[in-house]
Amino acid sequence: MQKKNPITFHRMIRTILIDDQKKSRRVLEQLLVNHFKEDIEIVGTAESAHEGIELINELKPDLLFLDVEMPYMSGFEMLQQLHDINFDIIFVTAHDHYAIKAIKFSALDYLLKPVDLDELRSAISKLLGKKKEPTANSQLDVFFQHLKNNQPTNKIALTTNSGMSFVEIGDIIRCEASSNYTVCHLTDGKKITTSHTLKNAEQLLYEFGFFRVHRSHLINMKHIKQFVKADFGTIIMDDGTEVEISRGAKEEFLKKFPSI
Repeated sequence: MQKKNPITFHRMIRTILIDDQKKSRRVLEQLLVNHFKEDIEIVGTAESAHEGIELINELKPDLLFLDVEMPYMSGFEMLQQLHDINFDIIFVTAHDHYAIKAIKFSALDYLLKPVDLDELRSAISKLLGKKKEPTANSQLDVFFQHLKNNQPTNKIALTTNSGMSFVEIGDIIRCEASSNYTVCHLTDGKKITTSHTLKNAEQLLYEFGFFRVHRSHLINMKHIKQFVKADFGTIIMDDGTEVEISRGAKEEFLKKFPSI
């Protein structure tokens, strides 16, 4: 376990790196020092989850780069040992496994090894643009619900310009593309604009009964009220919204409903 004592003159992101592989720690540390020294202050590194817990409790970091796969105690297990998490987390993993989906659902960030500079720059850019508010515990609640027994959670974290919203998936009536953003329309009439693209939203919500009926529209099949056959077809949702269905999606859409 190694502590660092750099001298700084402005508020930087106090960061701890936790990874059992020395080479991986050094590569990430070098990338941060070489390219992000104006924003990132590495206050400590640890080679195990146990050492990581000690450093976190002592140094109270703003950001944790956390290896997922470590002997004796994984990164996920380490987080469950902490009483309160008031820092941001960027997971680092060598495997694109099922946990990645849980990470995406909770709007947490991750990097695949070997760490790519552009991916790292993107993750830090999102972090710098994020509104400072205590969302880490809520994000991890969503994450662990989804990860537990590899079962999906009933909530999703939506990243917005003003922070983050945690929404019941069943309350989403439809999602509408808006440039590189997505507007989620909820049962209470609220609209939430998230930085997810509609493609991202489709990948996350497909297994919950959402269907892409148009290049601009993803609908919750549980909130369909009526299908009108005119032209290619129009779907009327529970909130009265009329959504056109594309020619390519119509046949697959109709297969999902048995006719009598």
